[in-house]
Amino acid sequence: MLSTSITRELTAQVLAPLDGPGDVEVVLRYDTADPYAVHATFQVALDQQISWVFARELLAQGMAEPSGDGDVRIWPTTAEGREVVCIVLRSPDGEALLQAEAVQLGEFLSAAYSLCTRGREARHLHIDRALVALFAS
Repeated sequence: MLSTSITRELTAQVLAPLDGPGDVEVVLRYDTADPYAVHATFQVALDQQISWVFARELLAQGMAEPSGDGDVRIWPTTAEGREVVCIVLRSPDGEALLQAEAVQLGEFLSAAYSLCTRGREARHLHIDRALVALFAS
């Protein structure tokens, strides 16, 4: 099965830390070669990017109800009459609270589910190939 991926660019608001940039460009990527994950790259400065990987299911659940109990927490809310999604990212280096438009995240998830429907992720896993790559390194 061929690997298929999608990317979407969007702008998120940084709510905390307050000394961070007001807005940050985000590239979301979904690839059926890693069918359970969403890869997010945040352009925090002209020459600095921060990448995170978290479960696609966490993003989907977080759009409907507060979700996550680790380094990534996601929940829906409203801001200025718009439906938004808040995302907290925690690491040993710090914590950030971001807010993104729910419509944009929903469109990304719809596109990701069109590549690999919920419950069919295992069909895209290539365990033998992953083991060979793991033992080769």
